[in-house]
Amino acid sequence: MMKATTLRTVSLAVALGLGGLTMVGCTNTTEKSQASPAASRAAMETAVDESLQRLYRTVPGSREMVDKAAGVLVFPSVVGGAFVVGAEHGKGALRVGGRTVGYYSTTSGSIGFQAGGQSRTVIYVFNTHDALNKFRNSKGWTADADATIAVGKVGANGSVDTQSIQQPVVSFVLTNVGLEAGVSVGGSKITPITLP
Repeated sequence: MMKATTLRTVSLAVALGLGGLTMVGCTNTTEKSQASPAASRAAMETAVDESLQRLYRTVPGSREMVDKAAGVLVFPSVVGGAFVVGAEHGKGALRVGGRTVGYYSTTSGSIGFQAGGQSRTVIYVFNTHDALNKFRNSKGWTADADATIAVGKVGANGSVDTQSIQQPVVSFVLTNVGLEAGVSVGGSKITPITLP
């Protein structure tokens, strides 16, 4: 007869194995199921527009901040999750003057208990042309290594914190419930990509 701890260990191993197979099954795509290049870009543009509108509704004063910024980099869906060692990944678009000028991917890792998946929107606002140019001239850019990233906050007046507006690069992280306060994007690696 198996001991209760052995039975729990076996049950956990089976559950993790089945979960892993499920995740593999979810990520397999065939060439026929992949979107055309124009459809991929159109879907990205729609997702970026929706993400910015959500930021404007969630953080008063953010529309004015983005309008005055040198550029804005929007990752509509950064998905992550794992059991012990986690990774987050997403694709986004850089807009300058309201027009998309390039596509990028973001990847970051973390260690700790984080069973299950999560998705969030990450937005970088480049308040100065110097910060934007350094970003665009890099082949790979790491948040807080290549540039200090200020965490976007809402001030006491209910609008974007004045300290945020004065920083060269500010990040906003949005979840399903709104602005994720105090979340650092440090260590996120951002690289240019060609959207399929």
